[in-house]
Amino acid sequence: MPTPRVVITGMGLISPVGLDVAAAWTNVAAGRSGLGRITLFDTTGFHVKIAGEAWGFDPLNFMSSREARRADRYAQFALAAADQAIRQAHLRITPHNADDIGVIIGTGAAGIWTYVAQQKIMDTRGPQHMSPLLIPMIVVDSAAVQVGIKYGVHGPNCGVAAACAAGNEAIGAAFETIKRGDAQAMITGGTEAAVTPLGIAGFDNLGALSRRNASPCEAMKPFDAKRDGFVLSEGAGVLILESLDFALKRGAHPLAELIAYAATSDGTHLTAPDETATQAARAIRRVLDKAEIQPGEVDYINAHATATAMGDRLEVRAMQHVFGDRLPPISSTKSTTGHLLGAAGAVEAIWCVQALRDNLLPPTINYDTPDPECDLDYVPNQARKVNINHAMSNSFGFGGHNATIIVSKFEE
Repeated sequence: MPTPRVVITGMGLISPVGLDVAAAWTNVAAGRSGLGRITLFDTTGFHVKIAGEAWGFDPLNFMSSREARRADRYAQFALAAADQAIRQAHLRITPHNADDIGVIIGTGAAGIWTYVAQQKIMDTRGPQHMSPLLIPMIVVDSAAVQVGIKYGVHGPNCGVAAACAAGNEAIGAAFETIKRGDAQAMITGGTEAAVTPLGIAGFDNLGALSRRNASPCEAMKPFDAKRDGFVLSEGAGVLILESLDFALKRGAHPLAELIAYAATSDGTHLTAPDETATQAARAIRRVLDKAEIQPGEVDYINAHATATAMGDRLEVRAMQHVFGDRLPPISSTKSTTGHLLGAAGAVEAIWCVQALRDNLLPPTINYDTPDPECDLDYVPNQARKVNINHAMSNSFGFGGHNATIIVSKFEE
């Protein structure tokens, strides 16, 4: 039996630059930042006072009040993005196909809002006052489980934790699930709601965050010589993956084709990437081999590029190991969205699909001072019209996670 092709038929998004794909892509393509002053909590006493919130998000626009009460903010984002993706895909889930549809969603911090809130209740009022739903609301699989329950699907269902590579790892796992015949369609992506006191303080104490509080829209500077860390953001990206036969039989219109996924791990440090970039480069090389395309056929790379001094430099080193001096245009859309942690890969997969559909490379904004160690074509500050057939998206995460995907224009 031939290995099925896997296509993307629907996408949904909650992000700092917009609460749906169309609005968000318009802002990303125009280079409009979604970063601002934190409103979710009082930042008195914090060095960092900026983030990328899902501005204006109201869960009741996407779910019932009962569903919202039983879902941590990170799961609410996933439910909202899944609703959009399923609608765009016109995926009607029935008892006849529910066994063939699954859910895999990645995250980094999972139910951190609920965890902290319930800890406070226990400390101030006692354990008997804690929510009986604490455990199912904070676990890594909560978003995937709640999406699965809402739509009544019975295929494989799990959460993926791989730090900032979780979105790509989830997409890759869903892709492989379809390829091996264990599902015909998968609801997949990543979600994160870590803009919390604990999240901001934790990343700041690691030295990972920008402290450019006076100019939040200019704070995220990937590849720039004056970069000083990332801006933490929240949101979700969800994609509907289907085997091509399943999609065409039900009359779906593929948006793009997912042609390859590969992952490796550094195995060297809890937070710092391997200085040699060997395993990051191996992930990129393996995804090209799996896609059966040459480096010169990649038209665009959406870089992980979190605006940390070491991370950006080592990602450049990894790409140069594979592409040499034939690197295609690269951009970091995190310059507009901030860093969505475990949701980043899924959101950036959506940008890759949109780039393919519009033949438009999104810009790296706030790129003002070239870094001699990162001196490449980053589509600086303005989008660029160019024909694109294959787009690559890199995701790297604390702990040495390296995950890369390639999406291509769909051709029957």
